[in-house]
Amino acid sequence: MTKYLISFPGEAMVVPEEEFEAVVETSHAAIEEAKSAGVYVFGGAINDGVEPVLVAGDGTFTEGTYPGHKLPNGGYLILELPSREAALEWAAKIAVACRCSQELREFHYDPVS
Repeated sequence: MTKYLISFPGEAMVVPEEEFEAVVETSHAAIEEAKSAGVYVFGGAINDGVEPVLVAGDGTFTEGTYPGHKLPNGGYLILELPSREAALEWAAKIAVACRCSQELREFHYDPVS
């Protein structure tokens, strides 16, 4: 089976304040559905309150990220699915639940991971 990343940038979720709690409930229900289906691997959101650290190839580190790189934000969900078609179906469920477009990406298979 292949792992897929379903994600959105934080600025894509534009929900009126009075509807936000309903979005939280529907998105959590979709995640619970993925868990019940046995396809859930990981999910979460980038903590914008914690600055990134760039760790160099020699092990040294500096505050920040790659020069010119846009900081990732928003929500992420990794599912393990049997096909791209199944991934598209799950991405659609998540998009409806979150009320915002989702980006679907496929992880390259690595036999070690």
